[in-house]
Amino acid sequence: MQLHVLEWGDPDAPPVVCVHGVAGHAGRFRQLAEERWAERFHVVAPDLRGHGRSGWEPPWTFETYVADLIETIDGLGLAQPDWVGHSFGGRLILELAARHPERIRRAVLLDPAIRILPEVAEWIAASELEEPVWESAEAWVTARDDAGGIDTARAVADVREQVDALPDGRVRRRTDQRAVVSVYRELATEPPPPDVLTMPALLLYAPAYGLVRAEHVAAYGGGGVMTVPGMHMVMWAAFDETADAVERFLSA
Repeated sequence: MQLHVLEWGDPDAPPVVCVHGVAGHAGRFRQLAEERWAERFHVVAPDLRGHGRSGWEPPWTFETYVADLIETIDGLGLAQPDWVGHSFGGRLILELAARHPERIRRAVLLDPAIRILPEVAEWIAASELEEPVWESAEAWVTARDDAGGIDTARAVADVREQVDALPDGRVRRRTDQRAVVSVYRELATEPPPPDVLTMPALLLYAPAYGLVRAEHVAAYGGGGVMTVPGMHMVMWAAFDETADAVERFLSA
């Protein structure tokens, strides 16, 4: 599937493909692109299958998600871009590196979901069986378990872009819940081994959140590690630190 994409910056600048997390959307990278990265890079962000304005049909497997990314960058004429992946997007970059390392110039993993503990993945998957509806974008943000560690204004602006208004005034996240549930269960499987990262790679993570565990840092951080304050949504909780680190790494 060729995915719906958002693009920022000069098309002739070095390309950077940004991959969002489960239940996320392409616009998750809008603020980073418009305020920082698009000045020197051509930033491309797809809506993954089952998310946003891309197709929602199954299967929702790592193999399919990687094939979608390859088809999409082929359609854009991008032979070997840099990649930035947040959460599930970080795990997808590992899956991409295992299958198509020649398509990755450099890789940045932003608080990646390298492997979620099975019991945690199943608990989250079960919670996602319900329709993702909230009273408002603001209500969704304030209900998050990390709401105390984020820039609320950034978060609300981001979330408003990924919801549809319902007739009763509430909002619904633009995701297929079957896809979201499937992805969480996939994230409990064993990840590709660290040696798939044959290209320069940066692991940036938020220790306070705990998604990236010590064994992940030891295994996948050989190319470079940076920690940031706050919680999992590093683009809301550590905007400047994240923007600066990625810029430095991709400009070296």
